[in-house]
Amino acid sequence: MDLLLQGLMNVFQPSVILLLIAGVIVGIIIGALPGLTATMGVALFLPVTFGMDAVAGILLLIGVYFGSIYGGSISAILLNTPGTPASAATALDGYQLTKQGKAGKALGVAAIASGVGGVLSVIMLVFISPQLAELALDFSAPEMFALALFGLSIISSISGGSMLKGLIAGVFGLVIATIGMDPMTSYPRFTFDQLSLLNGLSFIPVMIGLFAVSEALIIMEEQLTGGQGLKKIVASYVLPKWKELKSLWVTMTRSGLIGTFIGIIPGAGADIAAFVSYNEAKRFSKKEDKELFGKGNLKGVAASEAANNGVTGGAMVPLLTLGIPGDAVTAVLLGALVVQGIQPGPQLFTTSADLVYTLFAGMFVANILMLIFGLSGIRLFTKILKVPKNIIAPIIIVLSTIGAFAIANNFFDVYTMLVAGIIGYFMKKFGFPASPIVLALILGPMAESELRRTLIMSEGSYSIFLDRPIALVLIVFAVLSLVLPMIWSKIKK
Repeated sequence: MDLLLQGLMNVFQPSVILLLIAGVIVGIIIGALPGLTATMGVALFLPVTFGMDAVAGILLLIGVYFGSIYGGSISAILLNTPGTPASAATALDGYQLTKQGKAGKALGVAAIASGVGGVLSVIMLVFISPQLAELALDFSAPEMFALALFGLSIISSISGGSMLKGLIAGVFGLVIATIGMDPMTSYPRFTFDQLSLLNGLSFIPVMIGLFAVSEALIIMEEQLTGGQGLKKIVASYVLPKWKELKSLWVTMTRSGLIGTFIGIIPGAGADIAAFVSYNEAKRFSKKEDKELFGKGNLKGVAASEAANNGVTGGAMVPLLTLGIPGDAVTAVLLGALVVQGIQPGPQLFTTSADLVYTLFAGMFVANILMLIFGLSGIRLFTKILKVPKNIIAPIIIVLSTIGAFAIANNFFDVYTMLVAGIIGYFMKKFGFPASPIVLALILGPMAESELRRTLIMSEGSYSIFLDRPIALVLIVFAVLSLVLPMIWSKIKK
């Protein structure tokens, strides 16, 4: 406890706290811009930290990391345009709430849930990081495949009104996820001799197209045809009431813990955690609440935001205790630590305990700052809804183009985004959900490669899953997630 107090004192030094504040604000801006991911933001600021003190430099990057994960929810809620992949699940209910004139409530819940999830993950990091790191070591190919399969089973929960259409969209996502080099043999698949397809389709341009560009096309169509479609959205500044927040605490706590545990698994990320927690929030909800998911349920926003921010602390567990990055962002942070002469691993807690606890304190403060800026900025954020739609649509297209190009400085990603936008437009017209495609693109390659590694380990025998309790439990949950909704609908009929 003394080390933690000393860490807090180090964080509140003027130069350090100002850098942390700047990092969180910049992170929120980066996260809110479509295509600019948390990884990109942290990598962009990495060179800035080279001449800084170790603590100040690392906390600046942590501020950008935490802020950008939350920032993605702003555009997801207001424009149905996830700023980061982690916010794709937030858009499912967030934008529906905005259309109902409850943008302030949705943004308020997103900020509070993000703060709760982030703080919970830091508490877990402080008190049980060694034990959590040991749990992460139990995950190898069978467990990773089972986790990916469980994630894919969530398609049934995010399919909207028609599970069949959701499954069709999910299968389509799995098919296009096979484009590129075979993960085990490096043999090109469905590339049609196009070099740009050798690395497959990046899911971020596809996600931007399906959510943002399709929405812009719908808006443009309404302006041209004079149709009513989406009525003018009222920019509200009505924050969630205490009664509403009280009903969300269990959801936020559960989702924050789910996000933390998924965050410690190397290779898993905030996008997976958000969808898994969204599914669990729906599963544990009462019957009347379940029917509101996807139509504007605050629990959907709370679950996905608490989970994707819970990942931030969880991903730091294997990084600090084992020297293994939990996701792409912590891989960049690992580089930053090494540049500063800090070698993460088991010895770090004994050789540099003061530094470790200063980082813990900094992460805690970063989450509090994110909560403060998130709540105080709602009035400013909602002003975007006052911009006329004939101006909003071109802005969405421009930002989406910049975001898609910035990923790899590649025009092919822009073309991918535009094609995905046209597909997304027709999907909306015919009632097909877009989220299953994004989920399949994220988890499909992971499921395929981990299954094939598992079969190599077992010499082709599927019985290996019977000897792996964690994998077996996840597979059982995956089957139940797919089968139970269908059984329930039959019982209701």
